[in-house]
Amino acid sequence: MSQPVTAGVAAVVVDLARAQRDLGWSVTVVCPPGPLADRAGELGVEVRTWHARRHPGPGTVAEVVRLRRVLRGLAPDIVHLHSSKAGLVGRLVVRGRRPTLFQPHMWSFQSATGPVGRAAKAWERLAARWTHQLVCVSDDELAAGRAAGVGGPAEVVCNGVDVERFRPDDRVAARWRLGLPDVPTAVCVGRLVPYKGQDQLLAAWPAVRAQVPDARLVIVGDGPMAERWRASCDDESVRWWGHDDSVADFYAAADVVVLPSREEGMALVPLEAMACGRSVVAFDVSGVRQSVGEAGAVLPAGDVAGLAEAVAVRLADPSAADLEGAHGRRRVELLFDRRQVADQVATLIDKLLVGAR
Repeated sequence: MSQPVTAGVAAVVVDLARAQRDLGWSVTVVCPPGPLADRAGELGVEVRTWHARRHPGPGTVAEVVRLRRVLRGLAPDIVHLHSSKAGLVGRLVVRGRRPTLFQPHMWSFQSATGPVGRAAKAWERLAARWTHQLVCVSDDELAAGRAAGVGGPAEVVCNGVDVERFRPDDRVAARWRLGLPDVPTAVCVGRLVPYKGQDQLLAAWPAVRAQVPDARLVIVGDGPMAERWRASCDDESVRWWGHDDSVADFYAAADVVVLPSREEGMALVPLEAMACGRSVVAFDVSGVRQSVGEAGAVLPAGDVAGLAEAVAVRLADPSAADLEGAHGRRRVELLFDRRQVADQVATLIDKLLVGAR
């Protein structure tokens, strides 16, 4: 089960469903209509429609009823819930009566403050009793859960990427395919929402241009903050590309890939960029240091001046950045291949089923 149906969470769900189907398992993806359902269907994985909004609200009760009907028809041996919304509704429906994995992909309380954040923490502590296996995508994510009082069995299974789809490619050719000029280029890929932090990169960009005057920034993605952030940026060196599924071309076109997030679980963008042999500059939020290693620069969260300096250095010296990118490619092949991730999850599921029997 998953809600959301786009971006990193959807990519993880598709990879796991495909791998489990190839093991001979009967796999069903339960999610709202959208890119996740479309992609799973293209791969021949069964999809059951579950109409649900991304955030909790008055309609959550109806979502619980709809999901109960879906699960009653499927009668699954095991339920794997992805992200906070599916984790909320799924555990309210199942309540521990079937083996349940929950994978938060970033805790809901990390992006909420005040009463909402406190309520999210209280819920996760309560729902732990209905979670047979917590699966965290980074050591930082697990530590954040434990610090919030979330108990129960837990394992860290880092995100993985397709090392065949994401691989080094010629930079000049990629720029030509995208119609981008052959100049020093930084790329930022991600949904345009506050926690992804593109506004922090925009704040740093004038300092980057001061050191590398011909630099270009390409922002790939869309979201609720798109209109506001575009209106506040009159710099012609910033290209607002919008959503595009062909992100491998953008990584290939980059001299450096930037992740200015305020919060993450373990972002796929650095892993995908590293698989493409590109240097990464990112803030030190959950999972980043564990993923990036020596493949770039990891700055204290919110250090806009440090971000600008790190990006400028790599744009000014792309050969040094490419050495970091080569380190990143080797690191991904060793630690973050999606096939390893699928094997780890399958092992956890096997153990849960044996225990249930």
